[in-house]
Amino acid sequence: QVQLVESGGGLVQAGGSLRLSCAASGRTFSAYAMGWFRQAPGKEREFVAAIDWSGESTYYTDAVKGRFTISRDNAKNTVYLQMNSLKPEDTAVYSCAVHNSPYSRGKYLYTTENYNYWGQGTQVTVSS
Repeated sequence: QVQLVESGGGLVQAGGSLRLSCAASGRTFSAYAMGWFRQAPGKEREFVAAIDWSGESTYYTDAVKGRFTISRDNAKNTVYLQMNSLKPEDTAVYSCAVHNSPYSRGKYLYTTENYNYWGQGTQVTVSS
């Protein structure tokens, strides 16, 4: 059974940092891109960042470029999201997901519908 478990969320003041982790179990995802998405209250889920299977290519939404960094450790079947200079508008439930097609890159990583395994999410709250 495939399972994705996020951790590392919490309450932080604006300007602070958090590091999210997403540990996958049940199978190996080293051939698949992984992504982070977030959903704020009353809003749709949105793309935050993605990383290809090799870790060489990363993608970010404009709102987090220069502040967030996505990385992965295939030996641990884990993907990370380092979030710096956090803002109140970053407050949301953050979820990780696994892409549905191996060795994908580029524009295919931005779309929610292209991911088929999802974690339950971890709450990130940034106070002003």
